[in-house]
Amino acid sequence: MPDADVLIVGAGPAGLALAGELGLAGVRTLLIERDPAPPARSRGFTLHARALELLDRRGLAARFLAEGPTVPSTAFVGTARLDLAAMRTGHPYVLGISQTRVEELLTERATGLGVRILRGHRLTALRQDDGGVTAEVAAPDGPLHLRAPWLVGCDGGRSAVRTLAGIAFPGTPPRRFTLAGDVVLADPGALPFGVTGGVFAVPRPGFVRLITADPRPPEDRDEPVTPAGFRRVVDAALGRHLEIAEFRWLTRFGDGARLAERLRHGRVLLAGDAAHVHPPAGAVGVSAAVDDAVNLGWKLALTVHGQAPDGLLETYHTERHAAGTALLRSTRAQAVLNREGPEGEALAPVRELLAHLATSEDTAGPLAETVTAVGTRYPAPGSSGHPWDGRMVPDVPPAGEGLLPLPARTGGGVLLVDGEEEPAVAAPWADRVAVARTRPGALPGVRAVLVRPDGHAAWTGTPGDGALREALARWFGPPGPGEFSGARPNAGAAG
Repeated sequence: MPDADVLIVGAGPAGLALAGELGLAGVRTLLIERDPAPPARSRGFTLHARALELLDRRGLAARFLAEGPTVPSTAFVGTARLDLAAMRTGHPYVLGISQTRVEELLTERATGLGVRILRGHRLTALRQDDGGVTAEVAAPDGPLHLRAPWLVGCDGGRSAVRTLAGIAFPGTPPRRFTLAGDVVLADPGALPFGVTGGVFAVPRPGFVRLITADPRPPEDRDEPVTPAGFRRVVDAALGRHLEIAEFRWLTRFGDGARLAERLRHGRVLLAGDAAHVHPPAGAVGVSAAVDDAVNLGWKLALTVHGQAPDGLLETYHTERHAAGTALLRSTRAQAVLNREGPEGEALAPVRELLAHLATSEDTAGPLAETVTAVGTRYPAPGSSGHPWDGRMVPDVPPAGEGLLPLPARTGGGVLLVDGEEEPAVAAPWADRVAVARTRPGALPGVRAVLVRPDGHAAWTGTPGDGALREALARWFGPPGPGEFSGARPNAGAAG
């Protein structure tokens, strides 16, 4: 018997979010992580609207929102701010939350749903065949051989899974580098929040994060950043001395941009930084990882349960590879526009134009939705041409009181129907798709909306026509008997 239905490698945001999605669907999931303990320092401090939308579809957003402040704008190009309040979303802001805390909350959810997490376990080799994948793992008590029908690499930009599976990783190497440091200032008021000179300061409880360009990185990019070197670069960027009382964490990162050629190779899949690395502009990396995980989770669960239609798992590659291309385009553009020196001066008119578009009433919303991926739209074949086609469906009023969060927290699909419609055609899919009646007229310009488990509209139209049956089969597989239950094995574990 396999050790798990799905083996995940890497306990970052992508791996933990995917583990929770699979656990919710009743998939036996094992996650291994090479580091023996969770990271003590956080690389990121933000969670964008796109990730909050996805978490909201599982009833989890409130847990994350309780952890920090929300801000209706975010850094964009130069000193400009991007107006997030103009976006069409239930979360028109960015949440201030450390990546380490995001990972803690995702770990709690995954383990509460029965996922096993083994730390201090490093993947050393893998081989796949028609029946699954065998992974060789270096573990504290000696080498292990783990077997699973599916393996997902969520193990970062230097992914061992991607390398061992032979998946190409084309793109551009890092050409410019940035220093980041968590420090305690002798005078906390010596550097305000925001950009001063060439230094970006982000106050955090008990310390401040300083970010600045590294003008002369060493040949060995992995060479540790020293306090003396960091102080020297910061002072040069500010044009004055900044007294730093304590150094807590220092690092260097580059502006490389790469996207895996394939997000699926046989029975091996990639998600998060294993699938794409990009400049840190906009701080969207954690949100993109959650996005990959939620897109993949329900598709892989249906596949494991033998209910997936032909080609469903391949849509993970087509949809998220396109999203990865858009992610690289956006972050690379911002990185170029934020360059210093003569090249940066030549781009000043472009920065001024984008600063105007980022706050203009007519353009701020579409621009923010593009940069933050809130505007993500997936193909919705056979739909009516409704504005919701392929997009995240907003919460709508049900036939009773309140709002209807979509989709159901069981992780299944939802067929939204106008209160007067009779969706008998959906009955054979009742074990995978719940029917929810809205108030009459709550679905503008349409009589029914088929909502995927990740919250996107898979189809819009009239319940009685044949296109709905085709859409149900296209996304949820062949019809079958049974009432809707989702696949959640222990509903009380992570409500």
